[in-house]
Parts: sequence; C-alpha cells; structure tokens
Amino acid sequence: MSIEESIPKADTTAPPEPETVPETAPPVRTPRRRVLRTVGLIAVAAVIGLVGGTAVGYGIQADREPTALPPLNQPGLAYPAKALPKGQRPEPLAAKEDRQAKAQGDLRKLLVAKPAGAKKDKFGDSNGWMPLYEFAGQFTKPGNALDHQLDLGVRRVATASWMSGEHRRTEVRLIQYRAGDTLASEEYIESQQDYMPTKKYADSEGKELKGSSNGRYYLFPVQREAGYLDLYEARAYAHRGDIALEIFMTDTKKISEKDIRSLAERQLGRL
Repeated sequence: MSIEESIPKADTTAPPEPETVPETAPPVRTPRRRVLRTVGLIAVAAVIGLVGGTAVGYGIQADREPTALPPLNQPGLAYPAKALPKGQRPEPLAAKEDRQAKAQGDLRKLLVAKPAGAKKDKFGDSNGWMPLYEFAGQFTKPGNALDHQLDLGVRRVATASWMSGEHRRTEVRLIQYRAGDTLASEEYIESQQDYMPTKKYADSEGKELKGSSNGRYYLFPVQREAGYLDLYEARAYAHRGDIALEIFMTDTKKISEKDIRSLAERQLGRL
C-alpha cells in the first residue's frame, strides 16, 4: 500500500447548517390611549352613579310629606299664657314676677332676713350698704381688687350680717354689676370659685347648690392655732343675672352642710 493511500483524505463535505431558532414573538401591548380611555370611563361611571344616587335621594325626600316642627314656645313659659286679640298688648309683669325690676329697686330688700333669735352684728354695716373701698379691702391686695371691680363695672354692694349662738357669725353680700359685653357677676363668682381649691383650702372642692347651674358651697377644714379657739368656716358663691352672691359663715364649732346650703338656697330664691 502506497503512502498516499495510508493518509486519510480530508472531508470536503460542507457541515450542515444549524437549525434556525425562531425568535420569541414580542408581547402584545395595549395602546396607552386605550388604557386611559378605560380609566376615564370608569371614573365617569362613578361620578354618574354618585350624582344619580344623590338625585334619587333628593327626589324621595321631595315626594315625602313635610314633617311638622315642634313649636318654638313652651307651654307654661310664654307670657301671656294665652294669645291676646290682635293689636292688644300684654300687661306689664307684676313686681314680684319681674326679676329685673326687683333688681333695679332697693337691693337691700332682696337680702334674706336674719333668722329668729339672731343678734345684729355690731361689726356689720348699719345701713345695709357696703362702700366699694371697704368691699375691696376684704382682698389681699385692696388696690388691685378695686381696680378689677371697677373694670368689671361694679355698681353697688348690699350686705347683711348677724350673730347666732355663742360665736357664729354670718354675712351675706349681694354685688351688683352694670350691663356690659360680658356677664361680670359670673366672671367674679367663677374667679372666687377658682380660688377655693388653693393650698389653704386643698380639701374643699365644694358642692352644688340647688336652683343654680353654677352655685357651690364650701366647708373648710378646721383651723387650729395654739392659744386660740378652733375656727370653722363655710362659704357659698353663686350668681343670678347681674347680681353675684357671697355668703360667709364662721364659728368655733363645726358648721353643718345643711346650715350653709339652706341659707344659700333661700337667698337664691329671693333673686
């Protein structure tokens, strides 16, 4: 065998072409305009549903019979109690029924009478009036108190005081204010009530007075000091209209709730 026969011949056959791999088809995308149009249709449908529901609700209400409102006046409180003929005016209130007329008269006449057996307080005001400088002198800082009272529009102070038992002293004050932008009597009473729960009176928050939305009475802890008798104190504060009410009660013996409460409620009943 010749040398040429022993050498393998090169394969001249062309290699097969690779199979064509098909490309992945691109995803089908919804046009942006179509998406926006769908969202817009949904929004419009929601608005139409809301407006339509509201319109239907109004229609139902319009078809219903109107409900009659309760009368503005309350039976038993109107004056006069019965309607008058056309053109006729009601008679003025009697003095005992006209609270404002009572307050404009002699304020001392509205003070509660001293109880039977009580003695006149020798340190009290003889004529039933308390001068403004004396009223302001009851405060820790009389000058500031007087300025504040004048700013509130204080008009006059009527007072009555008496002694009962061995050491009990009672004083009632009616402080009247002029008309203004605010109710000065309420402002003054609230300031006094705010002062009650101070350190000296830490155990006294007060209790409500009947017949008043804001009145309160207070029983203070006993004050003891060497060489002196025990001191018990009770107070009441309320206001009605342009009049502020103060009641002070002191004794060397314990003061009952009934004593201060009943006196304050009787005085309120006269205002």
